[in-house]
Amino acid sequence: MKIQTLTCAIGAELIGVNLADASRDDALFADIKAALLRHKVLFLRDQNFSRAEHVAFARKFGELEDHPVAGSDPDHPGLVRIYKNPDQPNDRYENSWHTDATWREAPPMGCVLRCVECPPVGGDTMWANMALAYEKLPEHIKTLIAPLRARHSIEASFGAAMPIEKRLALKAQYPDPEHPVVRTHPETGEKVLFVNGFTTHFTNFHTPDNVRYGQDYTQGASALLQYLINQAAIPEYQVRWRWQPNSVAIWDNRATQHYAVMDYPPCHRKMERAGIIGTPTF
Repeated sequence: MKIQTLTCAIGAELIGVNLADASRDDALFADIKAALLRHKVLFLRDQNFSRAEHVAFARKFGELEDHPVAGSDPDHPGLVRIYKNPDQPNDRYENSWHTDATWREAPPMGCVLRCVECPPVGGDTMWANMALAYEKLPEHIKTLIAPLRARHSIEASFGAAMPIEKRLALKAQYPDPEHPVVRTHPETGEKVLFVNGFTTHFTNFHTPDNVRYGQDYTQGASALLQYLINQAAIPEYQVRWRWQPNSVAIWDNRATQHYAVMDYPPCHRKMERAGIIGTPTF
């Protein structure tokens, strides 16, 4: 296996690897997982494997989860179909910097995403290294956010365009969880900036140290949250991947954010993603 680093911050391409083989080879899988923890997102070309092999490889990391809004393959639970077509001009849930499913109490550990069909130009995906984003923050910001926690919401994102009854039912099924603003990666020990497009507000900002008057809370907290969310948009923390059919990306959802660039209408873009169940952030 050859590992070709793609940027100074994040991402590497694996060459000479077949993920179908890795689903049956513990030693090869261990090498891939070690590379993932180091580079945070891995890319491969020409992975012509079956859906069953896709699921089998992803399950080496842990059990898989379905998505309550996106559709899954009926024969392979946990394999979510992200199919875009010209009839969906308002489907806008990917083109925002986000960490997958932080609206869960236990957000996914990671994902294995395979391109089935993509436009000839456009439709790239970008990833950002949120451990590096935290590391580069000014020290006084690190001190300020160290104790902070924040809410993440499926209701305010996927549920926003639903009729109110469905939206409230979705929130009842997935109540807004609270996560630390700075998460400690459970395997590497890195500190990770853990706010994104699903984050709505801080839950413990209103303290005497932070708030003198009301404006310190309403405007001050909102400005700080937006500043933190915007760190993912810094190019020095990013890698950008151009898809081809049978290309694969594997990412550590605990340490990254990603952004699917929706610059390709009216073309089709069909992706299949296996998300691996994670652990609570507390």
